[in-house]
Amino acid sequence: MNTDIHIAIVLGTRPEIIKLSPVIRECERRDLPYTLIHTGQHYSDELDSVFFDQLELPEPDYHLDVGSDSHGAQTGKMLAEIEQALLDVEPDVALVQGDTNSVLAGAIAASKLPVEIGHVEAGLRSFDREMPEETNRVVTDHVADYLFAPTDTSADNLRDEGFDESRIHVTGNTVVDAVHQHRTLATEKSTILDDLDLTPREYALLTAHRAENVDDRARFADLLNGVERISTELGVNIVYPIHPRARNRLDEFGLDVPSCIELIEPQDYLDFLDLEQAATVILTDSGGVQEEACILGVPCVTLRDSTERPETIDVGANRLVGIDPDAIRNGAVEMADVATDWENPFGDGNASKRILTALCQSPADDQQVIQ
Repeated sequence: MNTDIHIAIVLGTRPEIIKLSPVIRECERRDLPYTLIHTGQHYSDELDSVFFDQLELPEPDYHLDVGSDSHGAQTGKMLAEIEQALLDVEPDVALVQGDTNSVLAGAIAASKLPVEIGHVEAGLRSFDREMPEETNRVVTDHVADYLFAPTDTSADNLRDEGFDESRIHVTGNTVVDAVHQHRTLATEKSTILDDLDLTPREYALLTAHRAENVDDRARFADLLNGVERISTELGVNIVYPIHPRARNRLDEFGLDVPSCIELIEPQDYLDFLDLEQAATVILTDSGGVQEEACILGVPCVTLRDSTERPETIDVGANRLVGIDPDAIRNGAVEMADVATDWENPFGDGNASKRILTALCQSPADDQQVIQ
């Protein structure tokens, strides 16, 4: 077992901070040297630095402050600056997670250097090539040396694309590690339900931020219309922690928000986790929220035309409805009545241990073990 390996962890968004936090903690538990390279892809304090403080994570060694821009400009700037950080640090492995522009830039930068690449959450596929995230995840998988697939379904996607079996490691998803580590803390520390005068199971939670939904006026209007119908049908108000992108589009399009939808500021992780676990149903276009809802035992309705988390649908935790208002209402009514004792398909909460064990594996080791 190689314990001298140096890992560069590249991250840049709220989901990456959350999902890589168990990996960071496991590095510290094993006393493995690591460097945190933060691209700054999320550029508001609510969506970014507060997570490091709240989750008691160390400050990044590099903060690139890239911020928002077009896909090409943002990715290009990150690529150049990540490359320089990797040249400075000379790590053995660069670890990226998910499907953001930070992931793509980190993987491409490392692929041109004598640095191996580990992709956490490899093999996810929506099979929708119009999604920028699909391009990011596919390209990252194809340059990565270690493909950390969260489920057997993800691993099968990689096999179908011809990846060598030696590169594929089914680890479970680090989101399970993160939820297990933080849900009790959220219950103990968060006051968000009292602050918003919310009663558990008497409200629905909405997240909508993807470009295909909020950058298109007609789609955004249909989404809000469908959510309003849910409120009428189920007799619940809707809580919507609104992403800055979505709020800007509401103003730009002149869209009226139905009175049943309460817009609130983006929440820190523990408050958002508490909002999730107390909701009667979650309405989302976020892949990570689909996972968290499934793990927490909260019914989910996905406001997209495709999902790279089909396991949530397979176990009965999720409905894929698109943005047709009637389909949104019908999906939520169905999910409000489902039994929530489905099996969690994303693993046992030891994904971060399996990832680091694989990275530390020497050629003489015969098998991977959880340590």
